[in-house]
Amino acid sequence: MKFLEKKLDKIGKLFKKGSKFEFLYPLFEAADTFLLSPARKARKAPFVRDSVDLKRTMSIVVMALTPCILVAMYNTGFQMLKYSGQSPDILPSFLTGALQILPIIFVSYAVGGLVETVFALVRKHEINEGFLVTGMLYPLTLPPNIPLWQVAVGILFGVLIGKEVFGGTGMNILNPALTARVFLFFSYPGNMSGDSAWLAVDGISKATPLSVIANASAGQTPLEALSQAGYSWIDMFLGLIPGSIGETSTLACLMGAFLLIMFGVGSFRIMLSCFLGVVFMSFILLCCKSSSPMLMIPPHMHCVMGGFAFGSIFMATDPVSASATPLGRWIYGFLTGVLIVLIRAVNPAYPEGVMLAILFMNVFAPLIDHYVVKANISRRLKRA
Repeated sequence: MKFLEKKLDKIGKLFKKGSKFEFLYPLFEAADTFLLSPARKARKAPFVRDSVDLKRTMSIVVMALTPCILVAMYNTGFQMLKYSGQSPDILPSFLTGALQILPIIFVSYAVGGLVETVFALVRKHEINEGFLVTGMLYPLTLPPNIPLWQVAVGILFGVLIGKEVFGGTGMNILNPALTARVFLFFSYPGNMSGDSAWLAVDGISKATPLSVIANASAGQTPLEALSQAGYSWIDMFLGLIPGSIGETSTLACLMGAFLLIMFGVGSFRIMLSCFLGVVFMSFILLCCKSSSPMLMIPPHMHCVMGGFAFGSIFMATDPVSASATPLGRWIYGFLTGVLIVLIRAVNPAYPEGVMLAILFMNVFAPLIDHYVVKANISRRLKRA
């Protein structure tokens, strides 16, 4: 480590202020702080109140995403081989899925990283570490057969409009990965929704569990509709179903949640309150005794369908766009869960509500924190 530190210090002199390569300092700083933790303190947001820096914090999130990535590779290959009539063995499934997914991840990092670098060079500041996570979260929310050029357009919009125009990491009000995803959803709905968007096999389509229930006939229960389509609760929990690349496996998401909570990176308050919000709202709708299948989905099915687990664990807990106060996180997460169920069940045109629910609550997160802080001040003044 000492040898590496000395070498980097020697090379760093070429990029110091007034030197020949001063304009390239953000690139050197990114490599330097990736290899070694910086000794300086942060002067502006975002702040990490721990012994690690922001790069190490973001690296933990990427580590937590590893189970989702591995399951995504296997499941994508499994679905492709299964519905093309081939034998979906473990190794062929994993390799087939990796060949389908890795280009999407590569394009996400390449295009988004280029935007980050250009802004860092122009503004003469460090390259934002937040893209380590954004560049991985975004492709995991996409269908496996999405065209690569749309991947590039989406991440370009998400990083540019969702974050950089606000000042970069720590200044954005919306989750950049979800901003990119929602842009693609409304700009190219044919590639982002519908039965044909979820299998990377030409000429073959397969409805997701939520689509199955949304298209079920009135009076038919969700469990009956899912059973006829060949879906079981355990399949949805493990992730062996068509869906977005990294959102299908609740088990893999829970593994990631364990790491985030253990290292103190993800807020357990938001994760738990999201779950409580979904359970509460789904029970309310069940009490309505409606004949609509979407209103009859029980809580344990809501929690394993769509992107609920992935969104509540990795997206809703974004430390920048989520509420920051302890009580605010409980309120923010609970309302996010309530909105997820409402959007799924009440809106017939959009059976998946996680993306819009989180973005909607991102907008209200500062307001929630404002009134929580205001209530705390009022309570303390009464004691003074």
